[in-house]
Amino acid sequence: MTNWSLNPRIRHAAEVMRRGGVIAYPTEAVWGLGCNPFDRRAVEYLLSLKQRPMHKGLILIAADIRQVEPFIDHLDDLQRQKLKNSWPGPVTWLVPRNKLAPFWVTGNSPSLAIRVTDHPVAAGLCRAFGAPIVSTSANPQGREPARDALTLRRYFGDQLDAITQGKVGRRANPSEIRDLLTGEIRRPG
Repeated sequence: MTNWSLNPRIRHAAEVMRRGGVIAYPTEAVWGLGCNPFDRRAVEYLLSLKQRPMHKGLILIAADIRQVEPFIDHLDDLQRQKLKNSWPGPVTWLVPRNKLAPFWVTGNSPSLAIRVTDHPVAAGLCRAFGAPIVSTSANPQGREPARDALTLRRYFGDQLDAITQGKVGRRANPSEIRDLLTGEIRRPG
């Protein structure tokens, strides 16, 4: 099993994000765009690449539940167990946001979208970065998400600061999105 967090291209991409860059990397079903969620300029640049309004919000992915702990410390034991039971895996949860979640990540939502990924490259990237990262499909608004590096480059050319190596997972659809408080499925997986 490869430890992707030690891969030179993954480590480079993590460093690029630390310096405010926007990168692309494979996820469970599509290529994703990512950046440091606490760097407002990086998030704004990512949103401009996607032509996506800030009010819609973004997903954060992590390598393990410890990385999202600061965002879920206000949840009760039953809520936390629901998260743990579905992770790592392709379920993104909408959890009530706390004061740590920046508004440029949550948009107009009272929730934060988070997932502990089971994709080895994406998880390795989060480990190399040392924290959760923004994860949104690599496509301009209204276009199909990139499922291969060729489409990714066609969409964004040289506008990205780094592209990791790796392949997307075998899932046919992006992650399911569920509301933690209501149980409602907002996007089927």
